[in-house]
Amino acid sequence: MKITVEIPDSEVKEICRVTGERKKGPAIRKLVADALMLKRRENLAKKFIDGEWGVELKDFEAGQAADRQADSQDEQSRRA
Repeated sequence: MKITVEIPDSEVKEICRVTGERKKGPAIRKLVADALMLKRRENLAKKFIDGEWGVELKDFEAGQAADRQADSQDEQSRRA
């Protein structure tokens, strides 16, 4: 789809610089695609933060406790 928008020259130059594109069309397309991707990521992260989505990691806490205990034992053996 083609659309016409008015963007000041200074902003177009900055968009080209930020996106790394030389031409205006590809630069604006890349900027819009990146903005959409960031918004989608934000919405996805919000679902996890709000508790709408979650992940169950079986034995994760037990593994962390074992790692801490092993680290503690390593520290004690170095001191002795």
